[in-house]
Amino acid sequence: MKSNETKGVYVIAPTPFHSDGRIDEASIDRMTDFFVAAGVDGMTVLGQLGEAPKMSHEESVGIVKRVLWRTKLPIVVGVSAPGFAAMRALTQDVMALGAKGVMIAPPNTLRTDDSIVQYYKQASESIGADVPFVIQDYPLTFSVQMTPAVIRRIHMENPSCWFLKHEDWPGLEKISQLRAWEKDGSLRRLPILIGNNALFLDFEMERGADGANTGYCFPDMLVDVVRLSKEGKRDAAHDLFDAHLPLIRYEQQPGPGLAVRKYVMMRRGIIASDTLRKPGAALTPAARAEVDYLLARVARVDPRARVQS
Repeated sequence: MKSNETKGVYVIAPTPFHSDGRIDEASIDRMTDFFVAAGVDGMTVLGQLGEAPKMSHEESVGIVKRVLWRTKLPIVVGVSAPGFAAMRALTQDVMALGAKGVMIAPPNTLRTDDSIVQYYKQASESIGADVPFVIQDYPLTFSVQMTPAVIRRIHMENPSCWFLKHEDWPGLEKISQLRAWEKDGSLRRLPILIGNNALFLDFEMERGADGANTGYCFPDMLVDVVRLSKEGKRDAAHDLFDAHLPLIRYEQQPGPGLAVRKYVMMRRGIIASDTLRKPGAALTPAARAEVDYLLARVARVDPRARVQS
């Protein structure tokens, strides 16, 4: 697939750990197989919710190698780092293994449009101008405000810019503006995959998004919603999405959200443990009971939520 044709669901993969914090390779294999069977179009590993900052360089490379050994899907690797040296080292190693490209988030020190554009230019030069990279636009987490004009400049000035991971909120008008610029020829084709736990996937697809690049604990549902939306089956897409929305909202909480995701994936038999590597806390009994209640409600519409006891 050509880079400008990127579409569908690129699932954000969590990193499975044993209860003592060691990387669980068997769960990586099982999780990867599950994603493939679910019909995703690609995977992103070592993203923010892949607990990437808690990994050593050697562990990060080992995770990518394990996933690439398991699947032929295009793999995006999160390489965000405080400095370009670490970013370049990880990029070189994972691209040599066969990764499709890398994802770069902006540091929270960037405050002007010019500084954001300059950062991505320097990042691309540092990792190699031929390495496809993803713009991660998530101001709620990174405190960096990227206007549509800034995104256009980054994409137009860097031939290796692959796609936009759109996570702004509110962000529907941003998608519409970028698509309008494509129509008038002032922006070359920019694939847009949405993140932010797919909180607005239903309407983002209708505004022109190409799919999702997020890690909600039911990626198979995301695959279905994207497909139904592209088929023009609006009500069916919204009905399925609406059934999951309370759990999506619960999983989106800053802090415990990743613990919720891992807990549900453990309940679904995808990973063996919901352990977060330290620093990180497990769900309280009250939170687990709330998630179990939400799963039971989702199961009334989507049988995939009938999880193991």
